[in-house]
Amino acid sequence: MEKQIIYKNPLSCPEDVKDFIMEGKADVYFVNQKMRMKNRLSENEGQKSNFVYWCPEEFPSDIEISWKFRPIKEPGLCIMFLSAKGINGEDLFDYSLSPRDGQYGQYTHGDINTYHISYFRRKWDRERCFHTCNLRKSNGFHLVCQGADPLPNCEDAKEFYELKIIKYKGRIVFFIDELNIFSWQDDGNEYGKVLDGGKIGFRQMAPLIGEYSDLKVYSLNKKL
Repeated sequence: MEKQIIYKNPLSCPEDVKDFIMEGKADVYFVNQKMRMKNRLSENEGQKSNFVYWCPEEFPSDIEISWKFRPIKEPGLCIMFLSAKGINGEDLFDYSLSPRDGQYGQYTHGDINTYHISYFRRKWDRERCFHTCNLRKSNGFHLVCQGADPLPNCEDAKEFYELKIIKYKGRIVFFIDELNIFSWQDDGNEYGKVLDGGKIGFRQMAPLIGEYSDLKVYSLNKKL
């Protein structure tokens, strides 16, 4: 398989994210040329305190996404959305779609389709004592694949971890520091058609503080 870089963003300063779109309320700031995000509303607000930060670019169906991540403060939870579009193929920010403000149900049972991978899941007791990474497909709340999460808690985390998603012809593979966490083939039948192009976005659950850098997206093509 051949790959070609189509998007590169160091996430190192405000200028790098000037076109990103925030849904919900959060503070985005930069420390040592790394992007950090934290909730602006109290976690006592429940789902209202969570947020999604969308990259504005439209990406093709077959892609590789990589970024660097470090947990700074827990508890909380991180998600990467991919292949996000309206349920009828609309652009994610089409005015015909219902408004979104970071509440989870708007992304799983609203009027958009997306895959999403949750990682560093340290929000509830059941997640803190048994760490997994989950792949879900929406519309709906379909847990389609799961793997063990090797990330340590904040006090033992190193400077950064490289996370990578490969999506090719309906197969989604997730890596952390080149360790294969899971692989799943969307057959296009059980949970609806394979989702094609669309947008990607970072989600956090309060009160987590996460650090991000070096976002890259490659297009993937089969070698002739």
